[in-house]
Amino acid sequence: MHNPFKNMLIYRFSRDFNIDIDSLDKKLELFRFSPCGSQDMAKSGWFSPLVQYSDVLYHAVNNQLLLVIRREEKIIPKQTIADEINKKVSTLEQEQGRRLKKTEKDSIRDDVLHSLLPRAFTKNSLVRIWINTAAGFIVVDTSSIKRAEDSLALLRKTLGSLPVVPLTMENPIELTLTEWVRSEAAPSGFSIGDEAVLKAILEDGGTGRFKKQDLACDEILTHIEAGKVVTQISMEWQQRISFTLSCDGILKRVKFADQLISQNDDIDREDVVQRFDADITLMTGELSNLISDLTAALGGEAKR
Repeated sequence: MHNPFKNMLIYRFSRDFNIDIDSLDKKLELFRFSPCGSQDMAKSGWFSPLVQYSDVLYHAVNNQLLLVIRREEKIIPKQTIADEINKKVSTLEQEQGRRLKKTEKDSIRDDVLHSLLPRAFTKNSLVRIWINTAAGFIVVDTSSIKRAEDSLALLRKTLGSLPVVPLTMENPIELTLTEWVRSEAAPSGFSIGDEAVLKAILEDGGTGRFKKQDLACDEILTHIEAGKVVTQISMEWQQRISFTLSCDGILKRVKFADQLISQNDDIDREDVVQRFDADITLMTGELSNLISDLTAALGGEAKR
């Protein structure tokens, strides 16, 4: 399996919503990625999931849709900007024999950025979006809520509308996780790992971070009895996928078992599209089942 998702921020369609595949390519094309110009600080746009093997800006297979956003941003160290501003401000204040006003300093800052941007290094990053049109949810491969919202904002702008809300559970996730640890009883199909974060309900109560630790030990139970709740925990599903689940519903450090990673190795890698189809089908099938089982284990979705 090539490059499966490493994070999962999950959103649910809040009403029936149809994505017209026939017109999708034209809509995506309007926001195709293009590199930063000399005065751009950052630019984002749609990028081919097949990278150099195709110009098509989406990949669809078996009711699964994969989109990729590419972002390029200029990297200018804050200290470099500050040094240039201070140098210019100092020179002007000496020449004019007075302190510069804030508006004048702001203008100098703009001039400094204008001069530095064309020479700045750039950093590129990709954010992948998976849409399960049959099950009615969207998954963004990021652990950052802001980055996920920014990505969905571009998708919303591209499609014209996007009625989605974060996938939320009927019961608070941290209370469910705490009960799993307290009772030493993971839900069917899941096993609890050896990492967890416990936080006090009161703000000044502290945080406990545990790694490579038996979570059924007395120390953990003492923290729970003292009023802490489990806000993050490492888990494994069906011995197929391991992940870290946090109380905001984000899955991080998603890792597929070796047998899944190698499952499609019999397909000729030279046939890029066939291998990509097989990998996407495998990944989305496994992750869809994980989402379904995990949602049930957490007590089900909140009523909408």
